[in-house]
Formats: sequence, C-alpha cells, structure tokens
Amino acid sequence: MTLTRRALVALPVAATASAAAAQSTWYAVRGPDRAFIVDMPGEPIYKVLDTRSPGGTAFAYHSYSLEYGRMSFVAQTALLPADIDVRQPRAYLQSVLDDRAQRLAGGKWISVEWRNVLGVVAAESLGSVQGGNVLRQLVLLKGARYISLACLGPADAVRAPEAERFFRSLRFGA
Repeated sequence: MTLTRRALVALPVAATASAAAAQSTWYAVRGPDRAFIVDMPGEPIYKVLDTRSPGGTAFAYHSYSLEYGRMSFVAQTALLPADIDVRQPRAYLQSVLDDRAQRLAGGKWISVEWRNVLGVVAAESLGSVQGGNVLRQLVLLKGARYISLACLGPADAVRAPEAERFFRSLRFGA
C-alpha cells in the first residue's frame, strides 16, 4: 500500500494545523468481529483488500487509513487462512518485516524492537522511506489474527503525542 504525503508550504499553515490537531475528535476504531480497537485522530477511510495466501487461499485485509496533519495513520487486520503457518508468531512476523523492508530506503529497517504487547509477541519497527519520511509500525499476531498499526511522516512526527496515543491505544475487543 502506498501512502501519499502533501508538503506543508508555510509556517502559519503548520501552526494552524497543529492547533486543529490539538482539538481533533478521536475515534475508537473497531476491527471486524471486534478483533481490536484502536484510537485514531479522525474518522478513517475503511477498505477491504482481497488477497491470497502463498498457498492460494483467498482472505481479506481490513484497512483503516487516515491522513492527519503531517502524518498518515493505518490500522490493518486479517484473519489468516489455515495454510499460513502461525504456530511460531515471531517467525511469521519476521517474514512480514522482511517483506516490507524491501520497500524501504536501503531495503532494511532502522530498528526493530521485539516485545510483548497485550500478552502476545509483537515487533515495533522504524524505517526510512523515499522522500525523507519515516515509517513506524507495530505488528502482532494473536492466534491467526494479524494486526498492524503504522504511522508515516517526518521523523519527529512519528513520535509525536498523536502517534504515541495511536500506538498505545491498541486493545483487543470484547
């Protein structure tokens, strides 16, 4: 998926955008079957992306995307089909990271941090993309449920309070 960015032209425009950002309405976005809930700083665009596993089984990614100030936010999830081996979550997530790294500047992540998030194995990664922006992403696997959160923007923006709130707000639905 390609995320587009618009350049800010003047400082007054940036200041106005920052003031608006502070007053934004946050939305609790619920994934399909309440698989997850995540807060986004505006109402996202929802799309279903049909795809196939390497073994040929059809399945769908549910994608929620939002352009906000200098950043793009994306939350995605998929219930992976049985022909994708998820018995070793870290190995599967590493394959996801390796695949995405091919589209980064230099073909590799700047950093990858493995940790436990909500009781499951997860990886948070940072990577440079064309045009000078940075991609920050969190990927995790709960059983066959894959979840990815991503924020794209300037290096300082992907650690801004809005980005921190987005990543920290992830919870599993009930």
